[in-house]
Amino acid sequence: MPARRRFIALKPVSSLLFPDAGKPLYTARIAVFPKDKFFQEIILPKHILLRLLCLLPAALPALAQAATTSCRIPDFPQEVRCGRIQRPLNPAQPDGKKIDIHYVVLPSQDRNKLQDAVFLLAGGPGQSAIKVAGWGQTALSRLNRRRDLVFVDQRGTGRSAPLQCPGLENSAEVLTQEQNDKLSAACLQDLQRLPYGDLRYFTTSISVQDLEAVRLQEGYGKINLVGASYGTRAGLEYLRQYPQAVRRLVLDGVVPPSMRLPAADAQKALLALFADCASQPACNKLYPDLARRWKSLQAGLPRKIELLHPRLGQPLKLEMTRDILLGLVHKTLYVPANVAALPYALTQAGQGNYAALLTLSGATVLPGPAGIAYGMHFSVWCAEAYARPDSGQHKDEFESMMSDMYARTCRQWPRGEVPAAFFDIPRSASPVLLLSGGIDPVTPTRHGAAVAQALGPQARHISVENAGHGLLMHGCVRDVVYRYLNAKEDSEAQKVDAACVRQIPRPLAWQAYVAGKEGQP
Repeated sequence: MPARRRFIALKPVSSLLFPDAGKPLYTARIAVFPKDKFFQEIILPKHILLRLLCLLPAALPALAQAATTSCRIPDFPQEVRCGRIQRPLNPAQPDGKKIDIHYVVLPSQDRNKLQDAVFLLAGGPGQSAIKVAGWGQTALSRLNRRRDLVFVDQRGTGRSAPLQCPGLENSAEVLTQEQNDKLSAACLQDLQRLPYGDLRYFTTSISVQDLEAVRLQEGYGKINLVGASYGTRAGLEYLRQYPQAVRRLVLDGVVPPSMRLPAADAQKALLALFADCASQPACNKLYPDLARRWKSLQAGLPRKIELLHPRLGQPLKLEMTRDILLGLVHKTLYVPANVAALPYALTQAGQGNYAALLTLSGATVLPGPAGIAYGMHFSVWCAEAYARPDSGQHKDEFESMMSDMYARTCRQWPRGEVPAAFFDIPRSASPVLLLSGGIDPVTPTRHGAAVAQALGPQARHISVENAGHGLLMHGCVRDVVYRYLNAKEDSEAQKVDAACVRQIPRPLAWQAYVAGKEGQP
């Protein structure tokens, strides 16, 4: 059934027709459509009309429900509300080409519902928020008892004018840089043929305006936002543009607007793993001198290898290059549980067996439709990372590899305009909770600390020593976020106890724990 939308338009009635001095009359024109296309005009005195208008805010959530339909989404058993809103592709041309922004509302089930909904901002850039709504509800289920959870597919993702590159997203191969370049160029041509194929209008600054339009359509007042990875950048930009609409903000794995490459701390994370293994007798016995072995592994490349594809079970032949190796390790470094198996995988690779490393790397990446829309990814990253000059100084091998990959793709990719103010982090009048993992190779602690300082005294930064990228996977952190957002007063939220994060352990190197137990009774 098509969505029903209600509108109320007001206009003054001529005093010549109603000459009652001191009591001007207005008409209220009420429209319900598209189904019945019915208009009803009533004439009311101004003082009565003003009283009715005061009642509108309380009625807005009910009106918003009329703009959505019941639907079902993957990984979530109950019916939810699906909505969409039409938005201009180019905000400077509101009457120009339009795109549909799709969103899902997971309604609160409590009769005593709170009106400050929670919006979850997905990562990537390029991840569909709706595709991860099932996981998001699991992570924020306690908040969902009394608050709506809202998942908006950012323009370019999911069903919101998607910018997908199937060749890059669905490839079962390990791609060389040349193959990546070829697929990126082909995808660019395909995307530019789309009705919404002007890729300059998919930046973060434009996307958060869509988010605000959804908030207004749903009739929410101040909202809470939970951003993960790139979603933290979107959260900061929303805060900059619409500070009056933010109740509280949670940033998990902080991506500041100034961040250029998602690899600046990969080398640091890898060296920390080597040092950690060396400090554990069992790990050091099984995998001695990992730093030297790592250098030796790179020195032996390129080399041709053959193995069974770890996901498809089919024979795979490729030339393993240094860039491919760095890319595989970089993906693995995201998740500490996978990092724990990296000493074993690198040792196996040194013996010519890359199956374990390919398996670990693949386990970190979301496959298929839940993954990244690379057309949107490059439309955002190329515009924002290259809006300011690059120093060209890349300190380590991971930075150099990633810089070269993005430079080659972004050289051909259309770039939208990024306002200078985008790079300014505003002082926040609303509480902001920032979460960082101590061994995060992408969004390290220093990013969270710098952003917290810029945000001012309303910001609180929590660094978790043994955590990697994305802290909401930890039950302790979920509890902290729940209590932070659920607190009635801002002062209460800022005092939420987060001592449990110090108890989060770092996984021991795979097989090392078993080896350490050998010989014990």
